[in-house]
Amino acid sequence: MQSFIIEGGHKLSGTIIPQGAKNEALQVICASLLTEETVRIDNVPNILDVNNLIQLLRDIGVEVEKQGENGYSFRAANLNLDFLGSDVFANKCSALRGSVLMIGPLLARFGKAVVAEPGGDKIGRRRLDTHFLGFKNLGANFEFNALQNVYEIQALPEDGGTEEQRCNSLHGTYMLLDEASVTGTANIIMAATLAEGTTTIYNAACEPYIQQLCTMLNNMGARITGIGSNLLTIDGVKSLCGTAHRILPDMIEVGSFIGMAAMIGDGIRIKDVSLRNLGIIPEAFRRLGVDIKTEGDDIIIPRQEHYVVDSFIDGSIMTLADAPWPGLTPDLISVLLVVATQARGSVLIHQKMFESRLFFLDKLIDMGAQIILCDPHRAVVIGHDRTKQLRAGRMTSPDIRAGIALLIAALTAGGTSRIDNIGQIDRGYENIEARLNALGARITRVEN
Repeated sequence: MQSFIIEGGHKLSGTIIPQGAKNEALQVICASLLTEETVRIDNVPNILDVNNLIQLLRDIGVEVEKQGENGYSFRAANLNLDFLGSDVFANKCSALRGSVLMIGPLLARFGKAVVAEPGGDKIGRRRLDTHFLGFKNLGANFEFNALQNVYEIQALPEDGGTEEQRCNSLHGTYMLLDEASVTGTANIIMAATLAEGTTTIYNAACEPYIQQLCTMLNNMGARITGIGSNLLTIDGVKSLCGTAHRILPDMIEVGSFIGMAAMIGDGIRIKDVSLRNLGIIPEAFRRLGVDIKTEGDDIIIPRQEHYVVDSFIDGSIMTLADAPWPGLTPDLISVLLVVATQARGSVLIHQKMFESRLFFLDKLIDMGAQIILCDPHRAVVIGHDRTKQLRAGRMTSPDIRAGIALLIAALTAGGTSRIDNIGQIDRGYENIEARLNALGARITRVEN
């Protein structure tokens, strides 16, 4: 177990480049399972969740080669499908939520898949119904094996059929998703690419990372239309080929850097952010009063002595709420909340999607933040306007996004703070202490 020791109060300045997007990486790496040909992926972030997924693919027989600093090639020609039923595989899946994205490709290509109840952030109920209902609509059956604690999914013809028939028994259909789940949409898309006939997915997630996945699959020979909308049409094909793909910058990391720059920055440039793929993120920070300038594909956050929370046109209190894309991503709610603690004015933060994501607020309150937790989903933040510095403290990171929010708070606090369980932060942020120390932070990683 490792911890961060943070000496707060040091201004950050300079240029920082965001890593590749974690959520896109998990999707496109799993998509390499759809073909036996080589898939080259660049700008892969060197983070714990992605590295664990790559190792999991190696374990089932995928040939993985590192290509440069952040590039990999994947060739899923000879897979050991028996390993999918092992306890070792189940245990690894249970520690990695991204493993659920293997189901769609394996089901499409081999007619069967096994996956354990996936792990990940402890931020409340994260059901898998959308995934399994989508597979069921495509013609698959699933059941939970309580003895091994795994889900077993198979595409079975009515008469049972041979293995070859089973692999070709998924059939296209129309489906209306019960929620615009990003991973659910990605999984169903990947399964549908090799299904017989046409699949129509309505209420599909349409995040940039889903768009990237669809574009990559089309480059592999898939036939997907409606990319960028919530209505996707997928004409199934017999097989897919290899391709090369580059992952977008991580919008959550870009938002995290905007928050740091607003609170403790002395002029920071965030370089090559893919501005057109950030959606409403810059505007959400502007509503908190953060001055955001753009130059080409860079974002520049100048030093601000004060930033003032906006209000709605009728004068009512500003509310920031998460929503499916193109709404505000829930992964930045924790960062926005921390930024609001030093703004001038008040804001209501409404985190709709996960009932436990705001439970780290007691740590911020202990640091002196003025926050009223109304219920598991809503909190009112009364900004200090920099008249009262947060206090240093000892904290534990409960999940990736709360972890980075606590790190931002510690960077602004007076004195020295300690954050334990930083493996959670490592799951989503690449070499974060070295990159921030290069801007002037003083963060030390220690062994407990």
